[in-house]
Amino acid sequence: MNKFKVLFINEVKDFINSLPDEDRGKINCETVAMGLGNFNSLYIKTLSTPIKELIIKKYRLIFFINKNEIWFIGAFIKKTAKTPKNEIENAKKLYKEIINL
Repeated sequence: MNKFKVLFINEVKDFINSLPDEDRGKINCETVAMGLGNFNSLYIKTLSTPIKELIIKKYRLIFFINKNEIWFIGAFIKKTAKTPKNEIENAKKLYKEIINL
C-alpha cells in the first residue's frame, strides 16, 4: 500500500512522456518507490528546504512532500554543475501556490 500519493504537474508529465522508453521506465520505478515510502535506494538532494530533486541519470525531477503527498513540480536535463537558479525559483513559486490551495 502506498504511503504517499504521487502527483505530477502537467509540465512534468509532458517532460517524462517525451523521454525514451528506458528512461521513462526508470523514472516510473523510482517515483513508485517513493510512493511506497522507499527512499533508501534513491539519489535525492535538497535544493532549498522543503524543495528537493530526484536524480535519475542526467534527469532531475524537482519535488516536495506535503503531508502524505509528493508533488513533482519541475523536471529538466542536467547540463551544468549547479541546478539553474530559475528552476529553483520556479519550484519555490509553485510550492507556495500548491500549499495555499
